Amino acid sequence: MDVVAAVKDPAPEKSYCAFAGTDPLHKAYHDTEYGFPARDDAVLFERLILEINQAGLSWGLMLKKREGFRRAYAGYDIDKVAAFDDADRARLLADAGIVRNRLKVDAAIENAKRLQAIRASHGSFAAWIDAHHPLAKAEWVKLFKQTFRFTGGEIVNEFLMSLGYLRGTHHAGCPVYAEILKLDPPWRRGA
Repeated sequence: MDVVAAVKDPAPEKSYCAFAGTDPLHKAYHDTEYGFPARDDAVLFERLILEINQAGLSWGLMLKKREGFRRAYAGYDIDKVAAFDDADRARLLADAGIVRNRLKVDAAIENAKRLQAIRASHGSFAAWIDAHHPLAKAEWVKLFKQTFRFTGGEIVNEFLMSLGYLRGTHHAGCPVYAEILKLDPPWRRGA
């Protein structure tokens, strides 16, 4: 099981915090992104694509392939990805820099189209999330399954935790935890 996915309410010795301290790739993500609130649609779309692609694989692999994903998915430009056609789909499925899984590729393209509709109705992906916050984890999972493709419990949980909507990214003794608290993450105001 992926270390990040295993963390619910982390104990210091079993947390992602302890694991990340031993690996430079994970440490950078842990120290500057994991659990930090984000509002930019490209950042949110990236995190959704990475979480979907991580399913069945490790978060470390996603971090290693991160630049490949960024290039393959047009810098996470929602409109560009929504316009991807069969030639783009074939290009993605041949790209060793990303996870070459037809269901995951199709989900990224379809989810970009769905995000266009969300932006039309709510102004941004972040505003859509805010409009539903706070929800219990089970309600978030139901909402995401109704709204997006290829989103299950762990994908939704990690997506929302990684953006500060659900708690559990860092243990209370982690120095990053104190930094995140200063940013008043949404989970502090949530269910």
